[in-house]
Amino acid sequence: MRLLLLAGPGGGKGTQGARLAERLQVEHLAAGDALRAEVQRGSEIGTRVGGYLDVGELVPDDVVVELMTPIVAAAARAGGYILDGFPRNLAQARVADEAWEQHGIGLEAVVYLEVPEPELRRRLLARAQIEGRSDDTPEVIANRLAVVSQTTFPLVEHYRERGLLLAIAGDRAPDAVTDDVLSRLSDRQRTMEHR
Repeated sequence: MRLLLLAGPGGGKGTQGARLAERLQVEHLAAGDALRAEVQRGSEIGTRVGGYLDVGELVPDDVVVELMTPIVAAAARAGGYILDGFPRNLAQARVADEAWEQHGIGLEAVVYLEVPEPELRRRLLARAQIEGRSDDTPEVIANRLAVVSQTTFPLVEHYRERGLLLAIAGDRAPDAVTDDVLSRLSDRQRTMEHR
């Protein structure tokens, strides 16, 4: 299974990514972890990535795709992957679509965890209190949600148009969300096999 998870911050991508990777026995690939690992290793691409991270800039889309493609390819050959945090915008998605489909490692489905904004805000505030994060004030959270909606919604539409999107109600207990995702993926696979 080759899967992408989409959700707003606090939408449950990390939780569901870990749960689904375990149930499907595939690798959970978080782009942020991959970027940090390359910087720590001191690889050539890690040095380039580190230059952007050091000054607080976003890593350019083509560099992120260049970094993630061999990681995604290795996971696809090993049985599959669940992507979390990549592609993070429409430009990355288009570059990745083209690069990965040439190698037969493209996405089979995209799961969009739909969580209403008030619930995202509540979850983020609760997490900030539990983790003692002073940077997650209501104003910062509102800004993060606004920025993410500008990048996530175009991705949702992109994958809906490509026939890959599965919208799942993400504002339920984690077990219920996981079971729903697995059921919908199973239904999707059966449908694809009968075509």
